[in-house]
Amino acid sequence: MKADIAIIGGSGVYDTEMMDNIQDIEIDTPFGKPSDAITLGSFGDINVAFLPRHGKGHRISPSKLNSRANIMALKKLGVKRIISASAVGSLKIEYAPLDIVIPDQIFDRTRMRDSTFFEDGIVVHMGFADPFCPEMSSLLYDISSDLGYSVHNNGTYVCMEGPQFSTRAESKVYQGLGFDIIGMTALPEAKLAREAEICYSMIATVTDYDVWHETDVNIETIISNAMKNEKAVRKIITEAIPRISLDRNCVCANALAGSIVTAPDKIPVETKRKLKDLIGKYL
Repeated sequence: MKADIAIIGGSGVYDTEMMDNIQDIEIDTPFGKPSDAITLGSFGDINVAFLPRHGKGHRISPSKLNSRANIMALKKLGVKRIISASAVGSLKIEYAPLDIVIPDQIFDRTRMRDSTFFEDGIVVHMGFADPFCPEMSSLLYDISSDLGYSVHNNGTYVCMEGPQFSTRAESKVYQGLGFDIIGMTALPEAKLAREAEICYSMIATVTDYDVWHETDVNIETIISNAMKNEKAVRKIITEAIPRISLDRNCVCANALAGSIVTAPDKIPVETKRKLKDLIGKYL
């Protein structure tokens, strides 16, 4: 079974009643196994895949996620568009807990993560100026707004390493630089999705003000607000799936065109085999 659209998020975001013909499948990739079995099902005429980012039961730390395996597994299934659901902290007073943000930019503060598929004898310099798919992000914002949620269009997501939260000094620096929200999972997911020529957009749900605010972050509040946000995310996704076009006119669909700078005859045979799902059509 193939899938057109994938949802990456916590297990609470997925509701089995959303889909029919449900099955869980295990997928191997050249980069290892994804976080967990992938759930496939049909939503009307559209086939949908769900991947629990941290594994069922939230077992995998942000720094230890095998994002390459996660994205490659979805590529092997034929996925064209990914909706990512992510809990975030707010760096602006107007982005209140339980608000929704559809970000359009990312700032990378990670340092321990494999952020490209392209190594072992192949070099790819791919454009990443606009990390989220503008077509799908616009649709997610419109749906969120129409449903009456407090939603913010655009914004910069600063992705920190984690798994610890920020220090007060870090939080104040991020705020001073004009960033809007902070989280631990947008990268390298977004980079790898672009390398795989899959559209990637995010529904970011605010759980708390980061520690720049007088109200300190505590895990109980974050978990409580994350659970409250899950209902909104499920509703947005349910409305979005039938309205997402699979005819793509965005930069994501052909992101690798002209980006492979290594001469084809210099790419090792094993590397070509490993990356055939990504670069086969270009070689």
